[in-house]
Amino acid sequence: MSGITSLTDKDRIFTNVYGFQEPWLKAAQMRGDWDNTAKLMELGQDTIIEMVKDSGLRGRGGAGFPTGVKWGFMPKEPTPGRPNFLVINADESEPGSCKDREIIRHDPHKLIEGALLSSFAMRARAAYIYIRGEYIQEAIAMQRAIDEAYEAGLLGKNAAGSGYDFDLFLHRGAGAYICGEETAMLESLEGKKGQPRLKPPFPAGAGLYGCPTTVNNVESIAVVPTILRRGAEWFKSFGRENNAGTKLFQISGHVEKPCVVEEAMSIPFRELIDKHCGGITGGWDNLLAVIPGGSSVPLVPAKDIMDCPMDFDGLKEQGSGLGTAAVIVMDKSTDIVKAISRISYFYKHESCGQCTPCREGTGWMWRTMEKLRTGDVAPGTIDRLYDVTKQVEGHTICALGDAAAWPIQGLIRHFRPEMERRIAEHGDELEAAE
Repeated sequence: MSGITSLTDKDRIFTNVYGFQEPWLKAAQMRGDWDNTAKLMELGQDTIIEMVKDSGLRGRGGAGFPTGVKWGFMPKEPTPGRPNFLVINADESEPGSCKDREIIRHDPHKLIEGALLSSFAMRARAAYIYIRGEYIQEAIAMQRAIDEAYEAGLLGKNAAGSGYDFDLFLHRGAGAYICGEETAMLESLEGKKGQPRLKPPFPAGAGLYGCPTTVNNVESIAVVPTILRRGAEWFKSFGRENNAGTKLFQISGHVEKPCVVEEAMSIPFRELIDKHCGGITGGWDNLLAVIPGGSSVPLVPAKDIMDCPMDFDGLKEQGSGLGTAAVIVMDKSTDIVKAISRISYFYKHESCGQCTPCREGTGWMWRTMEKLRTGDVAPGTIDRLYDVTKQVEGHTICALGDAAAWPIQGLIRHFRPEMERRIAEHGDELEAAE
């Protein structure tokens, strides 16, 4: 881990993430947003895509796919009648995630300028921000920022004086977790039931309204103007190789000070918590486990997470993932089986029901997890539960099946003795009752 240093204030991209200053246009311009945007666009569309590729930016919505590579899939010369679109995923339904709402509430112009520059690079004449329905105040703030950008000539005809026409629309979703999946989001945008589409065709070939579309996370788009201003090498100077840049971490659970904080990628877990959260409640010896990337990724026990670099590859090596960097900390007061059962219920509730393994499997897994809380199952149930997670994982159209299976797999992998103890104790209680 040598060479990884934590972020200094001068290198922060989101300088108003806590809302100490006004989020509106004049204050945003004082912070450096919309500074000669037209000149950035003079770099050229292909040059912008190459800069984003060179920066090493990977998608901040969970999958971590290289952003510039994704942009490169879009047609360079759109067919008449089939315009290119950008869709920005502001659904943020992953339990534990709360970073995008801070960008939207406090730094909306970073996202708007990013939408213009990203859309220009991909030859998209319009972009849609799909925001979750529960984000009421965030949607109001976002719409106000969009309106003032139009009034200032930064959007619409000749956007920011660049000669490029560009429109940005805000669309409010109806509160379904499944609409965070990119093709389900496109279905919802079109006014249909939010269900994932079969791929291929991929959105870059046939997405929104059958037109070429790229779907990106809020954070992925909001960092683009800063990358173009400061350079790809600057962004790449943070984090380990293949894990470049700064990242918004959302830390909740059993820490002294839960927070959303921008940090350098690859910062060790212990340093992240000590520096920004004041440590674990009850001290480091009281740490039980951490879910490092939102509820869909497997937990990592305390001994493995302590010195783990908080990036895509470091957490993959631990059998988990960075996801959205929603870090859920659990101390030894946690009923770990109950916690995973609660997560299991969430995925059962949010399954769209399109794929049989997910529709049937998520309910069965939750019911079994509920029995495992008290140990009221046969001794072979743990193995059967694991087998069912493997029948769900990788056998559905979208990744919700995986998201339902992985937390349970992580529990079995790391806390099987605790599950077996409950089964044994329940058996002893039954014998005593007889």
